[in-house]
Amino acid sequence: MARLIAFNKPYGVLSQFTDKGTVGTARETLSDFIRMPGVYPAGRLDRDSEGLLLLTDDGRLQARLSSPKFKQPKVYWVQVEGLPDDAAVKALQHGVELKDGPTLPAEAGLMAEPEALWPRDPPIRMRKSVPDSWLRLTLREGRNRQVRRMTAAVGHPTLRLIRWSVGGHTLNGLAPGEWREL
Repeated sequence: MARLIAFNKPYGVLSQFTDKGTVGTARETLSDFIRMPGVYPAGRLDRDSEGLLLLTDDGRLQARLSSPKFKQPKVYWVQVEGLPDDAAVKALQHGVELKDGPTLPAEAGLMAEPEALWPRDPPIRMRKSVPDSWLRLTLREGRNRQVRRMTAAVGHPTLRLIRWSVGGHTLNGLAPGEWREL
């Protein structure tokens, strides 16, 4: 029986079990939170992103969850600088041109700040003269830093990025740093 774990990855944590970074800099990794041998991340989240990270001990399941070939929908809550207008949202919906080519169309729309949102440590930078807003983006591909590059391409840099779900699996009920076996 395959094991599948849902983990709410906090900001600043690497999506791997060991840190092969610069000597003398201790960065948090998955091993600081999950002590279950034999499970590996199905996909990844950048160190400065938060939210759902799935881990499994089944290679086929890992591939189904993370490979772009299977087009699993991934839902992101994205706090951006400014207030995207209809043209910016439509551009995200139709796909935007990035340096590595056009993105697939995405489901995109403005949303209210999530109700169950936890404070981020450290907090995002706030500017009194520039408002911020929230977008809900659903992608079916997973390029490096794709959400951040997409929002920047439409003129609204990402301030905070939280992955809410992968396929039918969500963060529902998990605080940052918590995990549960599915």
